[in-house]
Amino acid sequence: MAGFVDQAQLHARAGDGGAGAVSWRREAHVDRGGPDGGDGGHGGDVWLVASVNQSSLLGFRDHPFRRATDGGHGSGQKKHGARGKDIVVPVPVGTVVRDADGAVQCDLAGDGDRFLIAEGGQGGRGNARFLSNRRRAPAFAEQGEKGQERWLDMELKLMADVALVGFPNAGKSTLISTVSAAKPKIADYPFTTLVPHLGVVRVGGVRDGTEFVMADIPGLVEGAAAGKGLGDRFLRHIERARVLVVLIDLDPQAVHTPAEQLRILLGELGDYQAALLERPRIIVGSKQDLSDTGTTNGATADADAAAGAGAGAGGIECDLVLSAATGEGVQPLVDRLAVLVQEVRAAAAVEATGAVVIHRPVPEGVDVQRLSPGAWRVVGRVAERAVAFSDLNDVGALDEAVKRLRRLGVDRALARAGVRDGDEVTVGSMTFVWGEQ
Repeated sequence: MAGFVDQAQLHARAGDGGAGAVSWRREAHVDRGGPDGGDGGHGGDVWLVASVNQSSLLGFRDHPFRRATDGGHGSGQKKHGARGKDIVVPVPVGTVVRDADGAVQCDLAGDGDRFLIAEGGQGGRGNARFLSNRRRAPAFAEQGEKGQERWLDMELKLMADVALVGFPNAGKSTLISTVSAAKPKIADYPFTTLVPHLGVVRVGGVRDGTEFVMADIPGLVEGAAAGKGLGDRFLRHIERARVLVVLIDLDPQAVHTPAEQLRILLGELGDYQAALLERPRIIVGSKQDLSDTGTTNGATADADAAAGAGAGAGGIECDLVLSAATGEGVQPLVDRLAVLVQEVRAAAAVEATGAVVIHRPVPEGVDVQRLSPGAWRVVGRVAERAVAFSDLNDVGALDEAVKRLRRLGVDRALARAGVRDGDEVTVGSMTFVWGEQ
């Protein structure tokens, strides 16, 4: 998986809404034609969509910017501006999106899941929309609303059926290259694998066989859950795996005995996320070809174990013992994983709804902030939208803005915040003195 990137930033910029038009009907033989200004078009939205065709966040590393187009302005004869085009940004399945404060915005865990990451600005209404029995000649229109703009952090948690867990140089890369078409770098030194690799494993025929995805996770060391050796980044890719294969190095030259390896690996899984210890797992002894068949750090490995019957190793009981280099014991492991994956998938299918999830941000409310003694600001898209007129010096526009703010409860929110007569209040582009509005 060359060029694999599992963390990246995204700058999403939605389109601005178009401005409403101030226009009057002017035709021959039409006396005192009324307002006919059209509305502005809405700005385009920015959507994130989980896709199985994306395998990493590489495309965001050097180019994090994604922008939708603006809406068109309204014009005379009640012609509305065109709506801006939405932009759909594909991301890998398993992408978690967080805002600048670290709060999770969405978890795109299924193919086709969507998230509205930045909402386009609403188009302003033309002066024809403000015609009423009391207001016969409105000379104002709404400005288009600015589209949302935000920076977000994205991280990828791989979606795999099986994850290989073990110490560095335990034989994980050799195993996945043997059972699939994955070609990770293989060498006889620790930390050869620095990024996860995925491989597709097929058992049986095309029609009646089983196919599952196996992930080769970089090696873990003691203290991985606390971040040692980038372990916390590697453990993230184990979270979604259906089945865990804990690979124990049986090489007599290994730094830790098999019993110590198992204790440390299970301890790190539990420290990172306790639920991982409840995940179905298979304990596998690796590098049988390098071990002493009589004693391997106090272990025994008989022929039945290689065939899948299980054997003791270093004081622990392995479900299987194999040698990926010679192929001995590999097929029994694959067959066993295929059955286990099918069982877990069947259980998950009962719980799953099968529906595509569409995430939308929670609508913003109105908030009152104190800038300084005697100075206040009202923030919130709905409040700013209420005063977004082309000419607030127009009596009709100012009257409409005040009515909207009252309907939103801004006056009550200011009173609760402690505003006093004579204080200066700012809402969007409008500033007024409290008590005189």
